Amino acid sequence: MNILNVSPSPHVYSGESVPKLMYGVIWALVPAFLVSVFYFGMGMLIVTLVSIASCILFEYLIQKFILKSKPTHLDGSAALTGMLLAFCLPSNIPVWIVVLGALVSIGVAKMTFGGLGNNPFNPAIVGRVFLFVSFPAAMTSYPKPGQWFAYTDAATGATPLSILSENLANHVPVPEIMKEVPSHLDLFMGKMMGSAGEIAAFALLLGFIYLLWRNIITWHIPVSILLTVVIFTGALWIGNSEKYADPLFHLLTGGLILGAVFMATDYVTSPMAPWGMLLYGAGIGIITVLIRTFGAYPEGVQFAILIMNGFTPLINKYIKPKRFGEVKRNG
Repeated sequence: MNILNVSPSPHVYSGESVPKLMYGVIWALVPAFLVSVFYFGMGMLIVTLVSIASCILFEYLIQKFILKSKPTHLDGSAALTGMLLAFCLPSNIPVWIVVLGALVSIGVAKMTFGGLGNNPFNPAIVGRVFLFVSFPAAMTSYPKPGQWFAYTDAATGATPLSILSENLANHVPVPEIMKEVPSHLDLFMGKMMGSAGEIAAFALLLGFIYLLWRNIITWHIPVSILLTVVIFTGALWIGNSEKYADPLFHLLTGGLILGAVFMATDYVTSPMAPWGMLLYGAGIGIITVLIRTFGAYPEGVQFAILIMNGFTPLINKYIKPKRFGEVKRNG
């Protein structure tokens, strides 16, 4: 006997699905992935493939044998988590550390809370922060570009943000520090030390344009983050250019663009309403600049996103989207 299931209105069909959205984001990351392979070669390939495969495997095993539920490991969400985690890691990091990061991302940050749609914090960032705290030496040793066939034995160097932080601690003026870091054009093209998510701003921006074109994300969160960083760092730079770097340097270094476009916009951990998104993005931008400028770490994007992930339920509570079909009445 056929049973008709009736649910309350509204009934809206968008044509979208979890796999379609997740694989759409993965496609948007492909340009940056290709650029990172061009600069870092075999190491980037190994780290990315191991990270993606590990995330998919752990999600399958946990759902199949622990949660006793139907595995959804091929819906694209696990693969996306693995790719984003790889984009946050040095391309010379040992395989076993990558696997451990994948286990924390999937097993702790995602499946512990019930899987996709229930996790309060971005899984890839949780995995990255865990590895950063647990293995600081391995997580801050970045290969120099052009070593295509080197992996764990690649020659390493400091990222532009690390160079800035270390020299500022020694009271070196910013104009002198800028002579030691790549030019703004090199930063834009990705010719510098860093993870895949820290290089090639132009490739990440291509992904941003694709996501907007596909309507996978809206502009609110990325633009509010980047604009807040520009305003905040611009004010500091205008006030004292000997002590603070210019806004363009901050935009093109670290994981700012990756975080703003691909991590902060995660559907599950970000607010629903446009005004909530703007507030959320501004918070991430402010915290990022505070950590970079006044904190102990040269980079602060991942910490900022995690902090604002925690505020998302509160933002959703007080800044709610307009109800479907709601009509504003005067008087």
